[in-house]
Amino acid sequence: MTTPLSQLSGRVWIYSGDPDPEAVQPCVAVVADDAGSTVVDAGQSPAHARLVQSAMAKVGLPAARRLVYTHHHWDHTWGACAWEVEEIVCHEAGAELLSAEASRPWSDEYLRQEVAANPRLGPSFQARARAMNGWEDFAVRPPTRTFTERLALPGGVELRHVGGNHAPDSTVVAISDSSVMLLGDCFYPQPYHLREPGPVGEEIDLPQITALVAERFDWYVDSHSPPWRPPLS
Repeated sequence: MTTPLSQLSGRVWIYSGDPDPEAVQPCVAVVADDAGSTVVDAGQSPAHARLVQSAMAKVGLPAARRLVYTHHHWDHTWGACAWEVEEIVCHEAGAELLSAEASRPWSDEYLRQEVAANPRLGPSFQARARAMNGWEDFAVRPPTRTFTERLALPGGVELRHVGGNHAPDSTVVAISDSSVMLLGDCFYPQPYHLREPGPVGEEIDLPQITALVAERFDWYVDSHSPPWRPPLS
């Protein structure tokens, strides 16, 4: 049986996302380290997280030591309650946002009430309902450690805050010895329910992604596309 988890380059493994955009299931990255792996983004549900954990065990990767959130959005953080890790790391701008999310009474009924009050939340909140098998043991987990501009983690994992339109806490993760940069959703437009009408609201942050690609890593990974290489100059 094949697994969506595959080695991309060096110590970096990618658990592929779901190509169906309505699933809103991004990829999860694993930076393998004998002292304990760093998992970049937690998955969009506890069930998603457990699939990643099972795939890691099958290929013999070290168990997770820490989680890194590329940003606070649900599809990158809702799997965190299924991980047993020493720390959860994200940019300081995400900490307050996730604390607020943790205080909300998540349930199917709450999702329905929120969509009724703001129909533009429909695509996101309906995807959340599909992702969750139940709510009994679910909890949004805020970070246990934050940073401001840059943070070097053990095992050669560098976090950089880049911000942008998609999320104020957007962070990229550079693994130089494997020549991989994990982008999260940093250059994406704002989430659907926050976008201004018209094509301008759907534009990517071209200056931001151009600057990151100019660093010439071998591989770039954004959360909802297959890994890609920069064009040859």
